[in-house]
Amino acid sequence: MYDEILFPTDGSDAADAALEVATAVADAHDATLHVLYVADTNQPSLARIEGQVQDVLEGEGREIVDEAASRARNAGVETVDEVIQGGPSRTICDYVDDRGIDLVVMGTRGGRDIERIILGSVTERVVRNSASPVLVVPPQSDHQYPPDDVLVGTDGSDGSRAAVDEGIDIGAATGSRLHVISVLESSALGFDVRSEQVAEERRRRNEEVLAQARERANDSDVAVETAIEEGDVVDTLNGYVDDHGIDLVVVGTHGRTGIDRRLLGSVTENLMRSASVPVLSVRASQE
Repeated sequence: MYDEILFPTDGSDAADAALEVATAVADAHDATLHVLYVADTNQPSLARIEGQVQDVLEGEGREIVDEAASRARNAGVETVDEVIQGGPSRTICDYVDDRGIDLVVMGTRGGRDIERIILGSVTERVVRNSASPVLVVPPQSDHQYPPDDVLVGTDGSDGSRAAVDEGIDIGAATGSRLHVISVLESSALGFDVRSEQVAEERRRRNEEVLAQARERANDSDVAVETAIEEGDVVDTLNGYVDDHGIDLVVVGTHGRTGIDRRLLGSVTENLMRSASVPVLSVRASQE
């Protein structure tokens, strides 16, 4: 299902952790791994060395790319490596479009210091704008690929239906067990949602969504478990990960419309910052 995988790197420890996952995914799917360093044109990079003007960032990038590509090749993965000048997030997204990339694998540091926020912003912009799924790997992730258990969070939106399809495809390709859950968050829509009638309608809608997911998984011979949970969406998903030994979370990047759309977008980004396992985001347009 993945033939061309992109791994953008800046040589950081976070990117180093993501490289291990990117290499494992490429190996599992017999894919080509593209190792990319973007020499950020927003930063000063020219220096005079031994009388010649050289681009320091490009030179550093070549060293970083060569090392990462060498590690992937030593693992038996076919690898392409490039250093390109440009703005990081736009260059990454353009590379996805131009090279027919099926999956982007990126690291993220999380946390609050300036360096971490900058890297996070690049990752989040790629998640929002990439035409292909983006797999975000948390620091010090030790979860395996192929995964044994994959969790998909769904709200019935176009984005989450695409996420369910992606989870099913992963399950069919790797033999993973699929968990599909829908979270009822009573605070999301204000006071009215507390009414028994509205709550019952939401539960009925979620049961229909899960029934559809079960049918699609069964049609692909993928083992599936479904559940309706209550609580904060991010906390509930992270709790489910811990309680059920989940190795990978798959979510859509957008919800339905209005407040649901904003909420699911924030869910995806908050999961990327807080999850202990890799998070794969999928755009609705991929359906």
